[in-house]
Amino acid sequence: MEKEKTDQIGEKPLKKGTNAISAAKSAAYIASCVALISVCAWITIPLPPPFVQFTLQTFAVFFAVILLGEWRSSLALTAYVLLGLIGVPVFSGFNAAPALFGPTGGYIVGFFFIPACVFIFKTIFGGEDGKLFATIVGCAIGLLVCYAFGTAWFIFIYTRLNGAVTIFAALSWCVFPYVLPDGIKLALAILLARRVKKLIRLY
Repeated sequence: MEKEKTDQIGEKPLKKGTNAISAAKSAAYIASCVALISVCAWITIPLPPPFVQFTLQTFAVFFAVILLGEWRSSLALTAYVLLGLIGVPVFSGFNAAPALFGPTGGYIVGFFFIPACVFIFKTIFGGEDGKLFATIVGCAIGLLVCYAFGTAWFIFIYTRLNGAVTIFAALSWCVFPYVLPDGIKLALAILLARRVKKLIRLY
């Protein structure tokens, strides 16, 4: 009989198809998170213009980052944005590409800063003990960068469409009312994602 292949360390046997199964599981979880982000974007509390609509989208992004890790969640966000670009109504208000190029589109693009910041802080703190702390700090800092990028985008587009707007006014419409709810979303995402992580294996 042919000897069973082992991994690089030589400790655990590698079964045929393990990589394929792992890739299929990853793809399934990524697709599930894309669906979750889309559904949470559709759940809105209507607010009068020019306020940004209140949605559960940020919760779904936090959940995906914590559950999938930085790389897989970045793939999920990429797939989500690409779906919108090709016309699938995955953005808030059942909108597609036009919403991405509108005044609030910068906040959608800004979501990519969240996994990037988590990766940076995990690299800085390292180790198993620092992972949770790095994830929380990375998500919080990533959200602040998302706010900054999205607000700059909002001011640029709003000024072109409606005339000049102050930074304070833009922050009052797009950031200040959402800081506390987004903090609550982060706390819930951490609790739920850590529970779900115990039930599934991505590797």
